[in-house]
Amino acid sequence: MKKLQVAAISLFSLALALPLGADEKPKRQPSAKGAKVYIISPKNGKTVKSGKVKVVFGLSGMGICPATLAGPDGKPLPYTGHHHLLLNAKEMPPMNAPLAASPSLLHFGKGQSETTLELKPGTHTLQLVFADWLHIPHDPPLISKKVTITVK
Repeated sequence: MKKLQVAAISLFSLALALPLGADEKPKRQPSAKGAKVYIISPKNGKTVKSGKVKVVFGLSGMGICPATLAGPDGKPLPYTGHHHLLLNAKEMPPMNAPLAASPSLLHFGKGQSETTLELKPGTHTLQLVFADWLHIPHDPPLISKKVTITVK
């Protein structure tokens, strides 16, 4: 019996690890009508004197959920997701694929609603993208307005 369980777990893990076919795209979860994501602070145009900048995320019309949490059926909980912060991003990432973590795209998959960034002096941009448990933006995507700040 134990060998059967190990085999089943191994097959399930392998299925999760296999890439999608070239013509297959991950299914995007729907966003709730009227839902919005936004940056509460800092405010657009703010000048800060320290390199430590607290960023507070806002969301209305949907719920925050850690990236790994699924419903009893193993599917994502409807109308939930987590934040991704674009930092000084030159362009938006693709909205039909998982958001790839990078120095300019920060993941908050534990369901965090704020962070403190250590920023060098200069002008910086901040923008949120809300995404599902697989880091794929919802359909339609929830994207905040871009916030520009200056660090002295």
